[in-house]
Order: sequence, then structure tokens, then C-alpha cells
Amino acid sequence: MMGDMDRSQFLAPALEVAPRLLGARLSVDSECGKVTVRITEVEAYHGLGTPGPHDAGSHARDRLTARNASMFGPPGHAYVYLSYGVHYALNLVCSPEGAASGVLIRAGEVVDGAALALRRRELGKAKRAIRAHELARGPGNLAQALGIHRDVHNGSDVFSAPFELHAPEVVPGEIARGPRVGVSGHAGSTEFAWRFWLTEDPTVSAYRPGRNVPGRYARSVCA
Repeated sequence: MMGDMDRSQFLAPALEVAPRLLGARLSVDSECGKVTVRITEVEAYHGLGTPGPHDAGSHARDRLTARNASMFGPPGHAYVYLSYGVHYALNLVCSPEGAASGVLIRAGEVVDGAALALRRRELGKAKRAIRAHELARGPGNLAQALGIHRDVHNGSDVFSAPFELHAPEVVPGEIARGPRVGVSGHAGSTEFAWRFWLTEDPTVSAYRPGRNVPGRYARSVCA
């Protein structure tokens, strides 16, 4: 079920949609309970059929495969993948069906269901106490806190259970943008400043460049 957002808002390419999601509240329900995060950090990825420069950092940069098929699906659906064989990552699909683009939800503040989110994180064999601002800090931690699993959620419609998505109740604070985290080569350079985050928010993950990235990291504020 959705609140005050609708599928039409996901018809635009991910680069347009990404900053609009900052401050939005995303919930995932399960038999164990519901966890809700306030989105604080996102990244845009484009693929085949999406206007703009070739995005070599995208899973859908070259062709449709069994792994990336959800990115080519209807807007407002989930694309879930296993990253480095270690953790899941959640993306919200954008652009009309047949054109691939998606917004990676990189980080958020857990605003409801913190006890459940903590239990899930602790099952991940955390070696130290997890602080509140770290529960959903980073895409793997966020997916784990929400209980995201590829077999369950990949291709699911975020306009129906177990998902809920609500637009920000107030306009978010200052928004910054910069290169995406850990993306190698030209796609990780300042020309692809496709990461957006709420400045000074402690839940935002730390920046790290990919290998062989030309240029230097420079943060700028979005209009």
C-alpha cells in the first residue's frame, strides 16, 4: 500500500527520481513485524534504453540478463541483487518498462521496528555493539534491517504489501551530491555525481572511491 506517492513518480529516469526519495519513509512488513526507515542516502544507476551517458557502473549497462531483468520491468518495483556474494541490496526501479534504471537505497534511519532491525543485524554476526545510527547505514545493512531477500522481494511491486512508501512529511534539509561509492573507472568519477544524501545525517555511509577512478572527489549541494 502507498501513501502520497504514486507510480507516475517513478516513470522518470533514476537520476531524477533519486533525490526526491530523500526523507521518504520506506516500510517492509513480514511475519516477524514491520521495519520502517527514513531514506537518507541514494544512488542512481542507468542502463539500456535510458537517456544520458553510458553508465558502466550499472548492472544493466550492456544487456538484459536473468540477474538484472527486474531493472527492465515496470516502474515502482523492487530490484534486489546479491552484492559480492555477501549481502542483498535494494533498488527501486524507474523509467518506463523496457528501459533500465534504478535507485539504490544506500542508507536510512530506522524510525520504527528498531528492535527487529537490531535482531536481524545481530544475526549477521556483528562483532561489536551496533549503534542506532548504524542499523541501516550502507546498502547491505539497510537490506538486512528491512529483512530484504532476493527470493522474496525481487520484482515485487512497492505499491503493495509487504512494502509501503511515503513521501517526506517536510522538505528534507540540505541535500548533497557526489560520485557513487566504490564504483570503478569513469563511472565512479565526478562526472557521475549520482549519489545524493542528507548532509550531516549520521546514518549516511562513508564515501570510498572505486579503483582507477579519474579526477578527485568533490561534494556539491543540489539545488
